[in-house]
Amino acid sequence: MPAAAQSGAIDKRVERLEKEMRAVQRSVFPGGSPTFFEGEITPDNTPGERARTNAPVIDLTARVDALESQLQTLTAQTEQNSFQLRELEKQFAAYKAEVNRRLADPAATATPASSIAASPVRPPATTPTASATPAAKPPATAEAKPAAAATTSAARLAQVKKVEIPSTGNETKDAYDYGFRLWEAKLYPEAQAQLKQVVTKWPNSSHASFAQNLLGRAYLDEGKPSLAAVAFYNNYKDRPSGPRAPHSLMYMGVALDKLGRKADACKAFRELEEVYGDKAPQDVRTDAAAAKAKAGC
Repeated sequence: MPAAAQSGAIDKRVERLEKEMRAVQRSVFPGGSPTFFEGEITPDNTPGERARTNAPVIDLTARVDALESQLQTLTAQTEQNSFQLRELEKQFAAYKAEVNRRLADPAATATPASSIAASPVRPPATTPTASATPAAKPPATAEAKPAAAATTSAARLAQVKKVEIPSTGNETKDAYDYGFRLWEAKLYPEAQAQLKQVVTKWPNSSHASFAQNLLGRAYLDEGKPSLAAVAFYNNYKDRPSGPRAPHSLMYMGVALDKLGRKADACKAFRELEEVYGDKAPQDVRTDAAAAKAKAGC
């Protein structure tokens, strides 16, 4: 008897739950077919009973509202992220175009004095000496700044004139040697302009490999590792059999390490070993071993 009574109580509870679920379905799907949603619970005016009957519907509505609110928040965040991504892509495209423009136009990055280095001309037999510094200090006016800039340009021009322009009759070699001498004198912008001219005018000569590699070194020595990495990569990519291709691949790893891209630097050192191996000059292999140790490869 106790077991039968307990079973009957459970059946009533299950039946009650089924009726409440049908009531919820009628509220969620109003106007449904009577075959599936026939009325089984009659309205009850008792406040407590009415609250218990409507509780599932209220809970379901609250959950739907919460989901809609979360969806709106996610949609807003997605739109904001998409906008920021588009802005970043625009900025990167502008930066890339500016870098390509500067690489394609040496005059855009060279100083006024570098225009002389871009077209080497033999100096006359006699050149006027630089004027002495005035004894009297000019007054602190707006004209003082242009005067200081002119003095700096004159000093830079004097340094460029001290670099001897070779004249052996071999135009390509003389142009490269002049760029080398400018780099050796640490006149990096002028050297860069001269070396770019060698690569542009004689891209298929052996001196182009030397010039492009030295161009990367000029950028590296000037503290511009990003431009140096591009110059080294282009030399390795365009002239893989050139005399300075192994050097460029090794220096590209050095430039990438300076940029903090150690993983890419290690890839460059590995590629140097895989592509050239023992064919690379001994000095390149020695420098590469030291650079690898520094980068932690």
